[in-house]
Amino acid sequence: MKMTGRRWMTALGLMLMTAACAAEDAPQSDKPTEEIALIKRDRTPVTEFTPEDIEETVDKLANAINRSGLEPIQMVVLLKHLSTFFEPIATGANRAMGELEAVGNVLGPTTQMVMDDGTTSQSLQNQQIANAIEDGAQGIGISPYDSLNEVSIRKAVESKLHVVTFDTDLKDSGRTLYVGAIQKEAGAKAAQALLDSKIGGLPPPPGTVVLHGDTSAQWYDGSQRTFGAMDALGKTGYTVQVVQAAFVNGQEDFDVGQLKSLIMSADPPVVGMIGMFNISYRCVMAAEAAGRPDMPIVTFDFDPKTVEYMQKERIKATIVQRQYYEGYLVPYILYGIEHIGLEATKEILRPLMVDENKMPDEHRVNIGVDVVPQDKFDEYNDFLDQIGSIQ
Repeated sequence: MKMTGRRWMTALGLMLMTAACAAEDAPQSDKPTEEIALIKRDRTPVTEFTPEDIEETVDKLANAINRSGLEPIQMVVLLKHLSTFFEPIATGANRAMGELEAVGNVLGPTTQMVMDDGTTSQSLQNQQIANAIEDGAQGIGISPYDSLNEVSIRKAVESKLHVVTFDTDLKDSGRTLYVGAIQKEAGAKAAQALLDSKIGGLPPPPGTVVLHGDTSAQWYDGSQRTFGAMDALGKTGYTVQVVQAAFVNGQEDFDVGQLKSLIMSADPPVVGMIGMFNISYRCVMAAEAAGRPDMPIVTFDFDPKTVEYMQKERIKATIVQRQYYEGYLVPYILYGIEHIGLEATKEILRPLMVDENKMPDEHRVNIGVDVVPQDKFDEYNDFLDQIGSIQ
């Protein structure tokens, strides 16, 4: 797979890109115009995959910040790690912080869950939150490890910092907003793609659909995505069986073995599969191991192995979570909260937010997902290449 664009990753952090910016909007401030650095965005190229609603919302937010008289603020964006799935998030966050001339960094550990010195990724992230508080940060963006980071986030909120979660939510932590996909909706879209005769397509029921997912209470977002697919399929007459995905390093063979065993023993026979996470490609490996290379499969994310199987036409469609936009939105939201206030920022974000009349305590910015059929793979890959978002 072709890889273009600059990579800004390091083992424990990313260098902040900064750029002198200007804007056409006249600033509403007592300071002379020449003393105020204004935002000028480079909009994403328009393609069939460009989310125009997100682009227009960021334009409005940037214009409102400019009118307030832009003053740099200090922030930090914390990722679970800096590789694979999180690379596009880091790219987007760095780009936005550069446009905003933010003071701070995008940080995260390596892909190891346990560092050489015994530090876990979770404890490192908690330490980074504590450092941000001590250093006087005015905002934190974080992809948390569920409840393992809840206490640290609460401490940040108690210190008057606004915290925006992304990728994984912790709505009971006191965080200000969540940015990302609404996982139950995303799971339903995966089921719809598998059922769609133009994308996946299944023989009529009876038949079993296997979900490589997670139904545990420990991972709210993962289980919500899985339940979304289960609910959508439950109305169709197919039998649904879930294989609990194994993420621990070294468990790929075990994971594939679980899936293979179910494919070979299910009654009624397995007619399709959905991989709910970035290790979705294991569904293809299991189907081939079970002698079912023709199995219709829908996956999540754009992992390099998933891309490889899409090129081989073994995956009918993949659901991509727009990681680049997760990273890109967070710094703009933190700036907006600081400069124009939380309510004004939420009002600009309103077209993207979950209906707060129905769910007043949610405070979630829904950036949606992309459903990428196999026959649109090249076009989508080109779109990611243009925004520097290929993993």
